[in-house]
Parts: sequence; structure tokens; C-alpha cells
Amino acid sequence: MNIALWVVAGLLALLFAGAGFMKATTPKAKLQENPNMAWTEDFSPGLIKTIGVLEILGAIGLILPWALDIAPVLTPLAATGLAITMVGAIITHGRRKETQAIGMNVVLLALCVFVAVGRF
Repeated sequence: MNIALWVVAGLLALLFAGAGFMKATTPKAKLQENPNMAWTEDFSPGLIKTIGVLEILGAIGLILPWALDIAPVLTPLAATGLAITMVGAIITHGRRKETQAIGMNVVLLALCVFVAVGRF
């Protein structure tokens, strides 16, 4: 189980770090050019960057606390925070009728819950 938790946490960390970095560093106008990022029309540039930074911090929190055995409770808390982010993403995509994006958000939500439960 520990190996599975590490693998899932590692994959989630890579995914959220990459997505967060993109949101935190790319201008809103450039993000809107991507059809998968149409949701950015509904959010301010500052909020998009905040979401990106929170995803980066969540990615770090998935790995470092548990790996370094320094405040390891932060790992399941980070997974819980990212799960809440995915609930928000599901709601946003649902309101915008972007059904294809919801599937990926549900998978990420389930994986975040798996890590949170497994590490608590």
C-alpha cells in the first residue's frame, strides 16, 4: 500500500506542479487560447495565478513532508486541499457544460482522496 501511495502521490505532484506552474506564469489571454482552459474566462488573472500557486504548494505538500518525516500530517492535508480544488473544478466545468473536463477532475479527485485517506 505504501508503494501505491508513493506512486499516486508522485504522479499527482507532477501533474499539479505542471498545471500550477502553467497557471501561475502564463498570462490569462494566453491561457484562454487553449480550448481546455476556457474556464479562465470566468476568473480574474489574480485568482488564476492564486489557483496555480496553491496547486504548486499542494504538489510540494504531497511529497516533502512525508519524505522528510517533518510534519508528515501535512501530506494528507495537502491531498485534501487538492481534492477540494478538484471539487471546485468539477463545479466550474459543470456550470459551463464542459463535460469532457469533468471526467479527468473526478479521477484526480479520487486519487487525491486515496492519498489523503492512505496517509491519515
